[in-house]
Amino acid sequence: MAGETASYSYVDLSVAYVDATITAADYLVVLPVAGPLIMSAFALMMRRQPHLQPWIAGITLGVVFIGNLALTARVLDSGPVFMAMGRWLPPFGISFNADALGVIMALTSSLVALVAVLYSAKSVDGDGRRYGFYPFLLMLTSGVSGAFLTADLFNLYVWFEVLLISSFGLIVLGNSHAQLDGAVKYAFLNLVATTLFLIGVGYTYGLFGTLNMADLSLRIAESQATGGMPLATLGALFVFAFAMKAAAFPLNFWLPASYHTPNIVTSAVFAALLTKVGIYALLRVVGMLYPGTFDTFQDVLIWIAALTSLLGAAGALASTDIRKILGFLVLSGIGAMFVGIAIATPDGLRGTILYAVHSILVMAALYLAAGVIGRMNGSFDLRSVGGLYRASPFFAAMFLILVFAISGLPPFSGFWPKVILVRASMVAGEGWLTAAYLVSSFVAMIAIGRVWLFAFWRNDIEGGAIPVTGLSLDEARTYLTPIAVLVLVIIGLGIIADPAVNLASLAAVGLVDPSAYITAISPVAP
Repeated sequence: MAGETASYSYVDLSVAYVDATITAADYLVVLPVAGPLIMSAFALMMRRQPHLQPWIAGITLGVVFIGNLALTARVLDSGPVFMAMGRWLPPFGISFNADALGVIMALTSSLVALVAVLYSAKSVDGDGRRYGFYPFLLMLTSGVSGAFLTADLFNLYVWFEVLLISSFGLIVLGNSHAQLDGAVKYAFLNLVATTLFLIGVGYTYGLFGTLNMADLSLRIAESQATGGMPLATLGALFVFAFAMKAAAFPLNFWLPASYHTPNIVTSAVFAALLTKVGIYALLRVVGMLYPGTFDTFQDVLIWIAALTSLLGAAGALASTDIRKILGFLVLSGIGAMFVGIAIATPDGLRGTILYAVHSILVMAALYLAAGVIGRMNGSFDLRSVGGLYRASPFFAAMFLILVFAISGLPPFSGFWPKVILVRASMVAGEGWLTAAYLVSSFVAMIAIGRVWLFAFWRNDIEGGAIPVTGLSLDEARTYLTPIAVLVLVIIGLGIIADPAVNLASLAAVGLVDPSAYITAISPVAP
């Protein structure tokens, strides 16, 4: 948007470049990316001051969250917000474009990252701070935000790499055998998926000569009119890569084999954010740039949705480790999101987006709550926990709310996306997919309900009392307050659902008709 005019005669500046005055509010687009990235370097330089690390991360992510709130308000008021970097003209340079889909994901993610930092003040020890927990977390947040807000396909790949590098650092932090084993499984499949994504990016550039998403959308639409382009093949490549990133069946075994190994805060951030970046990329790249791909592969996507949700719920029911149970519930939620993707109607996409927001919040809260259970009982094994209701009725009530929320019961955040997805699949005539989704929801409710019954309602095992370590006032404030923040948001999204539903609807419409997204970058584009 800003910079000197290029002198190359073959560039049509009236189309390629829009010169406008930059205001302070325009920088809200890059704040969620640049802020955490810069401060991660600062936190790394301050690694010899471990007591300052949570403050650096907390203040940074607090500012980012407030900035995302302001950015969301601006997008709702005036539509997508675009910014190009430096003197490179669109569609050639690095650019960011915040639309409804990008801001709803970035806002929710920044809230979870902030809550994770508040929780980590007690759970991350001095070694974790010195060896880079907070720099890696800030870098991860920057990569996630960059993926949600970038307007360039290659830079989407770059931000994938940023969040992957930081996630590798977080998952091995502690250097235990289980962590290294989980990291190998996590890294291999994710690197394969990233490689496939890069191959798709290369083919896309070779065919269309551009990677700017707005420009690419126009050129793909032109190619559809003339025919001859292998769009279905490219779409299939991207679907495969992003489904692997999202841990969809059949390439989902890496998630329950790795998410239970790191620090519980790291597990919470991973469960909340990483698979949702895969879902977002699937919606943005395939849903917006390659329209018709979801319809072409609808039968495959329906089977992926049904099997991912059912096997995830069954895995949760069969597990006895609370962290593994939650990992399988992440998979079941991915299957629910694929229901809307398989239907591919505006209503189905709206349900997927709303479910992604719900899943980010609920899974983060459940993992953090699991950390408290492990802290109070000294174990994550269902066969060894119990007695927590007497120790903390407030904590028991919060966990029960999370059980209801992830089960899709009213009046909590999981109810509305469940209703929308069921309605969309029934309207589309996919009754068996609706049945599979509802069965998986019921099984998941039993699995997570069993955790509550064992950990909170049971007081003894075979006549012997279960040892429970109480929380000091300081520990209760540190551990339970962040969970309470997420629980309040989850209740609020269930009771006052209109703002989130309307924003998700706007995001779904933007995927089906990306004209506003394109116009934000090229106002004179057809």
